[in-house]
Amino acid sequence: MTFISTAIDGAVATITLDRSEKLNAFSGTMREDLLAALRACDGDERVRVVVITGAGRAFCAGGDVEYMAKLQESDDVASFRKLLDAGRDVVLQLASMAKPVIASINGVAAGAGCNLALACDYRIASDVAKLGETFVRIGLHPDWGGTWLLPRLVGNGRALELMATGRMVDAAEAERIGMVDRVVPAAELARETAALAQAIAGGSPLAVQGIKRALAASERNDLRAQLELEAEHQLQCFASDEAKAKIAAFAKK
Repeated sequence: MTFISTAIDGAVATITLDRSEKLNAFSGTMREDLLAALRACDGDERVRVVVITGAGRAFCAGGDVEYMAKLQESDDVASFRKLLDAGRDVVLQLASMAKPVIASINGVAAGAGCNLALACDYRIASDVAKLGETFVRIGLHPDWGGTWLLPRLVGNGRALELMATGRMVDAAEAERIGMVDRVVPAAELARETAALAQAIAGGSPLAVQGIKRALAASERNDLRAQLELEAEHQLQCFASDEAKAKIAAFAKK
């Protein structure tokens, strides 16, 4: 049984974590199924933007703690390592995807669920959403790239505080400190997410994909290298049929 579903509307694919009775906590093959869904969207020429959200009142409550307790009882470290590897693979897929990925955070995003949201390119949250690096509450260390992702958004000091205490952050604070990019009323989240996704999907795919790659590269590039990368992307776009048509149409105006 899979708890991951994908729906495509025009150029936008929405991947839903659908285990609402357990707040969409990762269980069974959910990690692998999410990875497969992301790869399918990345390879689908119809899709220009991907949205990840949760069913019911949560985005994702993280890992299935009951399952982890069973692994500890049987001293099954190998199976726990498989969970870590599967989470790693999802985060690396999100980073490598050419298409922008939006996290539509409809409710609680805790632990791995929080870092899944942070690994997306943009985060829009309901005003009732809460995010938290809650690993320490059960004696665990953050994974899913949290120690790399969070400090780049909120700074090292605040990342340490949030991870070391495991406290939950409400939507207003999350927006203020940079964990999320935008907060909207809960009743408007689906509509606002769709509007944003459609707006991005309406742009030139080649240009948008180049923007995502360039912004990621800016984390490691100096100014000269970034200028060279911009020029490379610009030349690719300049030679495209879409740019030729749009520039010609604009010039005629």
